[in-house]
Amino acid sequence: MTAGWIPCSDRSLERDDPLAGTAGYGERWFLVEIDGAWGEHAFFKSRLDPDLGRALVRRIESARMRPLAIRRTGRRADERREQKHWRWAIVDARPGHESVRWGSVDDPAELLEVPLDGSTGTPSDEPIVCVCTHARHDQCCAVKGRPVVTALARQYPEETWECSHLGGDRFAATLIVFPEGLLYGRMTAADAPALIESHARGEVEPQWLRGRTSLTNVAQAAESFARETTGDRRIGGFTVLDEKPTADGWLVELDHGGEKLVVGVAATMSEPLLSTCAAVVAAPVREFVRLS
Repeated sequence: MTAGWIPCSDRSLERDDPLAGTAGYGERWFLVEIDGAWGEHAFFKSRLDPDLGRALVRRIESARMRPLAIRRTGRRADERREQKHWRWAIVDARPGHESVRWGSVDDPAELLEVPLDGSTGTPSDEPIVCVCTHARHDQCCAVKGRPVVTALARQYPEETWECSHLGGDRFAATLIVFPEGLLYGRMTAADAPALIESHARGEVEPQWLRGRTSLTNVAQAAESFARETTGDRRIGGFTVLDEKPTADGWLVELDHGGEKLVVGVAATMSEPLLSTCAAVVAAPVREFVRLS
């Protein structure tokens, strides 16, 4: 580590990189409990057989789903030594279709046989809170994520999980709340419990919200700008009706309690920056601004 080196999440905070519209896309997710250590890719370098992990990721992605590894935090070494059951969850994050179904298998190879259409598993009304602690992917995720997941696990032990890479290392600590697929950034241990309390009330915390993964990045940004204007924090306060490209960007039509809102969104490019701790070449990234 060179003298004067600054973690990517600290650099992002100093620049005040905007969060709106930065959530990676994912309408449906397949979560797999993989206990123990993870390498750079949790499905390829873990206690899963790497060939099985690759086959599983291919199967999940072929079904237009996002794979995510999860594990409990704070387990003792003897508890991690042998994983007898492999829990999985299918999450549908699409507005109006939000659902979670849990299941488990005794042999990880059986994960390749789990139907991905949501026809199996036990439905659950409880949220799933996943905090990225994937150190081998980016050290900021572990340094910033572990205090957050520890704080949440004390208050919400059943709902809280560590998870593999969610994207946006520079916004660590990042966490996602299912089933809605609400992705947050710059979370702290002090603020995280209040965020979950807001979610239980059916509200988002706009200052940390990167976006809902079932929406395009443009629609995420438009919804963020609409929340700024209206002050509406309800999770389902807005419905995307249309997204039209224009010469300057996009016009996004939102339904807001029966009222149609039209939000203009434009994309700009930042100054060149190092977006991850491992990056060695500075490059601009896309950012969204509201059009008047």
